[in-house]
Amino acid sequence: MRFLLSSILFLFVGCVSYPKKMGFEKTETFQTKILNPYFSNTDEDYVYKAKINVFKKTFGGILIIKKIEHNAHRVVFTTEMGNSLFDFSFEGNDFKVNRILKEMDKKILIDVLQNDFKALITENPKIIASFSNGKDDLVQTQIKKKTHFYKLEEQKLLKITRTGSQKEKVVFSFSEINDDIANQIEIAHKNFALNIQLNAI
Repeated sequence: MRFLLSSILFLFVGCVSYPKKMGFEKTETFQTKILNPYFSNTDEDYVYKAKINVFKKTFGGILIIKKIEHNAHRVVFTTEMGNSLFDFSFEGNDFKVNRILKEMDKKILIDVLQNDFKALITENPKIIASFSNGKDDLVQTQIKKKTHFYKLEEQKLLKITRTGSQKEKVVFSFSEINDDIANQIEIAHKNFALNIQLNAI
């Protein structure tokens, strides 16, 4: 009987929505000009010192993100000597691998990196619902049919969380924010051996 009650309680808690677990209540539709402004300026070259830990290996170098035109970005990761580790192009829903290091040329990794950088550069994803805890806003969105929650404080984006089955899958954290530039970014995967740390140069 005790086991049955514990199982029922576990199922009940497990079914609680992600916003509810985080202490947020549903509100009216969220209004903002740009949900994610950090890579939205075509006049800006976004340059970061980067460290990528994947498959028990560490790749270090320079990551450059450039908005080419509306809905089009180029993401290039090189060594500090200028050798290309990967070079991706995003245009709308299209994605192209221009170049990638042989050690990183694995379909599963390319798919994960594509999803991560697509979330990182998307300015105005489709908004599904909005929530608030009285201080911060939480906006539920959809990118490539995957659920993402954007956490904002005073209209400033602090975190993006990709979820699945109401659990955190990937967390994008933004800090040291000045003039719509996040000087520090971390992308932490919960169920895949990948961590990306970016520090603006």
